Amino acid sequence: MDNITQSLLYQFEKETHWHDLGNGIKRQVFGYDDKIMLVKALFEKEAVGELHQHPHSQVTYVESGVFEMTIGDDVRLIRAGDGYYVPPHVIHGCRCLEPGMLVDAFSPMREDFLS
Repeated sequence: MDNITQSLLYQFEKETHWHDLGNGIKRQVFGYDDKIMLVKALFEKEAVGELHQHPHSQVTYVESGVFEMTIGDDVRLIRAGDGYYVPPHVIHGCRCLEPGMLVDAFSPMREDFLS
C-alpha cells in the first residue's frame, strides 16, 4: 500500500498554527494530501513575497488587501475578490500595498511547507 501524506479531515482556524515567516508574512497550512494543498498567507503593509518559482501549479484568491503582483513579466494590482494562476516554474512574487490575506492552492502539495 502506498504511503500517502495527508492532513486531518478538518482544520479549524483557531486551532491551526500560524508560521511566522518574518518580514511581515505569516502562513497557515490547511488541508492537503500528496496532490493538493490549501494555504493562507497573511501580509502586513509593505511585506514582500520575494520573486521565486516552484514546480507546483498555484491558484490564489485575494481574501483581503491590495497587492502588486508579478507573474513572469506581467505586473498588476490585485484586490480583495480577485485571483490569479501561476503555472509551474514561472517566476512570481508580490508586494503588499494594504494589509491582506492570500488563499493559495498548490498542486501537488508543497512538501517544503510541512517541514
